Amino acid sequence: MKHFRKACIVSLVIAFALAAVSFAQYEYKVNKPHCGGDLTPVQAHAMLEKDKQNTFLVDVRSRPEYELIGHPVGAYNIPLNFWSSKVGEKGYEMVPNPNFGQDLLARFNPKTDTLIFMCRSGGRSFDACEQAAKAGFDIAKIHNIMGGFEGDKMKYKGSAHHGQRIGGGWRNVGLPWTYHMDKNLMYQPDLAK
Repeated sequence: MKHFRKACIVSLVIAFALAAVSFAQYEYKVNKPHCGGDLTPVQAHAMLEKDKQNTFLVDVRSRPEYELIGHPVGAYNIPLNFWSSKVGEKGYEMVPNPNFGQDLLARFNPKTDTLIFMCRSGGRSFDACEQAAKAGFDIAKIHNIMGGFEGDKMKYKGSAHHGQRIGGGWRNVGLPWTYHMDKNLMYQPDLAK
């Protein structure tokens, strides 16, 4: 009976320690200098909820990522890059979307709209901020979501989650996302074909 009680107490201590780690706030960081601001996923969601008329979430991942991995509810897909048929070291290579700036201008008003850019983990969205500024959007109204949709990879090799995207990110913090493809939000040039 004594050993059973000790085992229960040890189990509870371990459970509380694991819960504390899992509920700890993820620490976001800016990986690359860029124009515009930086937001955590929660801050971005709050901005979107506060001004639904003039604040928009733009998912700059490729069309297959947007459809097959899922995307935030209400996110517009305007890819910064397209998958190509050319094979590189890590698989299919990406090629830049030469019309990214024009695609933004076709959907949003640079004088009134605030754009929040998101990609997989926060890398491509930096470049999207730069492209939006070149297209004429005010840098005070351009934002990057740190951690992106999927979050950062677990770097600790001793973890069962090593290499998995579990650190931060829109999906990992439990914000609304979907696989549903809304034709109003999909990449519009695809629908015109």
